[in-house]
Amino acid sequence: MTKRKIEIMDTTLRDGEQTSGVSFSAAEKLTIAQLLLEELNIDRIEIASARVSEGEFQGVKGIMTWANEKEYSNRIEVLTFVDGGLSIDWMKKTGAKVQNLLTKGSLNHLTHQLKKTPEQHFTEIAQAIALAQENNIETNVYLEDWSNGMRNSPEYVFQYLDFLTKQPIKRVLLPDTLGVLIPSETFEFISKIIARYPNTHFDFHAHNDYDLSIANVMEAVKAGIQGLHVTVNGMGERAGNAPLESTVAVINDFLPEIKISVKESSLYSVSKLVETFTGYRIPANKPIVGDNVFTQTAGIHADGDNKNNLYFNDLLPERFGRKRKYALGKTSGKANIEKNLQELGLKLNPEDLKLVTQRIIELGDKKETVTKEDLPYIISDVLDSQTYEEKIVVESYVLVHAKGMRPSTTICLKIDGEVIEEHAQGDGQFDAFMNALAKIYKSKKMELPKLIDYAVRIPPGSSSDALCETIITWTNHGKEFKTRGLDSDQTVAAIIATQKMLNVVTAQ
Repeated sequence: MTKRKIEIMDTTLRDGEQTSGVSFSAAEKLTIAQLLLEELNIDRIEIASARVSEGEFQGVKGIMTWANEKEYSNRIEVLTFVDGGLSIDWMKKTGAKVQNLLTKGSLNHLTHQLKKTPEQHFTEIAQAIALAQENNIETNVYLEDWSNGMRNSPEYVFQYLDFLTKQPIKRVLLPDTLGVLIPSETFEFISKIIARYPNTHFDFHAHNDYDLSIANVMEAVKAGIQGLHVTVNGMGERAGNAPLESTVAVINDFLPEIKISVKESSLYSVSKLVETFTGYRIPANKPIVGDNVFTQTAGIHADGDNKNNLYFNDLLPERFGRKRKYALGKTSGKANIEKNLQELGLKLNPEDLKLVTQRIIELGDKKETVTKEDLPYIISDVLDSQTYEEKIVVESYVLVHAKGMRPSTTICLKIDGEVIEEHAQGDGQFDAFMNALAKIYKSKKMELPKLIDYAVRIPPGSSSDALCETIITWTNHGKEFKTRGLDSDQTVAAIIATQKMLNVVTAQ
């Protein structure tokens, strides 16, 4: 089967920059442009709006200097306006060679915003196209609010297209400017236009206000569109544009008659770079590039993957330079844990695996985030707890730390069934805890081991909410030993380690 080629035009650097609060520096624009064209192999990119600012001017100039050296200038486009030639002058100074001329695609916009007749608008557009041609600048034309135009003033849209398709232009760009189309309308409107103007190249520009951008993209392709406009991470004004990554995956998996040139394996790395430059975090559940999309949480899914990949679909993470993960939490089963242990090169016997699974479920119930990197600490904590019988238990405690006051702790300790409560102050919360504990031991004429070293560590690459392991070294009658505590709170982890110490000493 001969596949039909569709152009992908990325407008992250123009329409995507209209995301509230986002503004790329000239250096960031150049970096993203280079990645889009060379790493992802995007057909065309729209990089700016003419005459916006000095920074925009310098950004476009820098990109065009690089693009001319690489012979990419015809793949780089700038949004321009019907403004008596000012946009063309701006483009000439930057070196840009392709304009995307913004015009009115609905009678409503033309009448109420420009307050002009169709004939007046067409005359000015013809002049703008002619001026661009005189300056060796190629022209594509946007029909702003085209979707509402097709709904409410189709006679105007076809009157305009009758005129426009006779002009010396390369492409007509059909934007769903306000994101109002439903899939059936997208197919209907584009089918009518392509049937009437079969020799004209049409692009479709989707917005995502109703979360229908990808569905509309699919219908546009089925209707015969020749180009699609997208942005990295779906960035753009309001709810954003059709996301590049989802568009690519959907076309490759569900439209086998279509050919695109985008390199799938680089989508994730470019997505993360744009996330860094913009400061806009990618939602964890965002398709293709979100943190959770290739993460199995339920234990039954991990078990099914062990048995002939029963929970795989065609969205294999390796396609996008990613790996499948198996989350650890209260819904984890042994299969999830075994998958993570395999990646760490670890293996547990069935009884120990059962204990570790139970500990992870307990942490998940506390809403702790458990990662693969936490596993060695959890295993150490669980296996260490098996070496003694708990005769001494810290039943409860209150930790107080307020500015201008010494930290204090009240603890309730159970020793062989007897409950004892004590209060003390200290130089820190854990010091106050140890002072209260010392009071209890003194009252019971029991000897408390001496703390000689205290260390805290978290898994490499973790954040402030990670599990931390507190390792305390004690000495008792000249003999040194260590105990470990695991919790997301450092002081609580130290208290857990101390309770272990009390029972270890009791058992000796």
